[in-house]
Amino acid sequence: MRDGEPSSYPSLGKTARLWWRIGCLSFGGPAAQIALMHREVVEEQRWVGEARFLHALNFCMLLPGPEAQQLATYLGWLMHGVRGGLLAGLLFILPGAAVMLALSFLYVTLGRVPAVEALFFGLQCAVLALVVEALLKVARRALHGTLALLLALGAFLALFAFNLPFPLVVGTAMLLGAAFPATFAPAAGAVSASGPPAMIDRLLAEEPGRPQRMARSARRTGLAVLALWAWSVALLMGTGLFGDVAWFFARMAVVTFGGAYAVLAYVAQEAVEHYGWLSAEAMLAGLGLAETTPGPLILVLQFVGFLAGWQQGPVSAVAAALLTLWVTFAPCFAWIFLGAPFIERLHAMPRLRGALAAVTAAVVGVIANLAAWFALRLIFTERTPWQAGPLRLELPVPASLDLAALGLAVLAGIALLGLRMGVAKVLALAALAGLALRLAGG
Repeated sequence: MRDGEPSSYPSLGKTARLWWRIGCLSFGGPAAQIALMHREVVEEQRWVGEARFLHALNFCMLLPGPEAQQLATYLGWLMHGVRGGLLAGLLFILPGAAVMLALSFLYVTLGRVPAVEALFFGLQCAVLALVVEALLKVARRALHGTLALLLALGAFLALFAFNLPFPLVVGTAMLLGAAFPATFAPAAGAVSASGPPAMIDRLLAEEPGRPQRMARSARRTGLAVLALWAWSVALLMGTGLFGDVAWFFARMAVVTFGGAYAVLAYVAQEAVEHYGWLSAEAMLAGLGLAETTPGPLILVLQFVGFLAGWQQGPVSAVAAALLTLWVTFAPCFAWIFLGAPFIERLHAMPRLRGALAAVTAAVVGVIANLAAWFALRLIFTERTPWQAGPLRLELPVPASLDLAALGLAVLAGIALLGLRMGVAKVLALAALAGLALRLAGG
């Protein structure tokens, strides 16, 4: 406990145990993770107030990277400074990363066993339904007005029909939103607090300069992390596989606005078609595995890095997976430590809100492209290219339609969207259905 903190203020060890529990239980994607965090930190422990929690969440949504992990880092920093932020962010990641590493080994060692292949087939079909569900959720939240709809459609066509680079699409949307903030993001209303003040709110009311006092060490840490991250990527450039892994996932770390689904289309296309690290089927399986693990969904990138390294053996696979984790998540900590002390000032900037709203609208098109990309490879076993000037399409061969894959994907969609079944249950049932179909010769 530091000077100025009440005797009932939670210790670093107590908060670490809470973040570890949240990290182990954070299944179901960012919405479920944020809800779990809210229940634990706001409702049960009363460490952080409702208004401050939501304000912090809005700030994290302005940043590239997984907003739930960054929210945990910010709340940890707010309570215990840099040490608290590092602990909260790391403990949110580590349980899922350990599970994903074990599942990656399972996939590469047993993935060619017919029974295991059948389970992964069912998992892939459910993943397609999950991507469609994510598309609908984001569309309902983001597409308010004709311009937002046109931006989403433009993003889809730019990626699907013209193969434009993903960073270019996101960057263009960001510039449009910043240039026309009132069009994409009307002025945000203030978030009102309710109930008795939480512990951190009482402390900040007594010591309003606390965030500024902690800002110096946060800036130093953020700059140090960013410098170490950039130095490690530069050091590995030109070293073959590890240089490619470091450079590719470092780029992903700075353009992952809109969540994991938004960036996966670009990752899938580059990792599968350009680098040849894994197949489209393996990419689908990796996304399915990430859905079954706690922690950020972006941990699927760890699976991609693992399979990239597996081409050179198990040791390289583990090294590539750890390298992927480092270059993906290190900037997330840097953004928080550099920006958190100025959260109020940043949130009040209308151009930043406009940029975020425009990127969120473009993300709808990006996720639609991901759904189309996965569907073409899962439901049709053969495709043929077609080109007319800058327009380049990959068209399915109708005779190659896989009725089993289509049927399972539709049933998974009905379970998710119609019956409102949980993600874990849908994934498990789809995997078992895939096993039953393949055993029956389907």
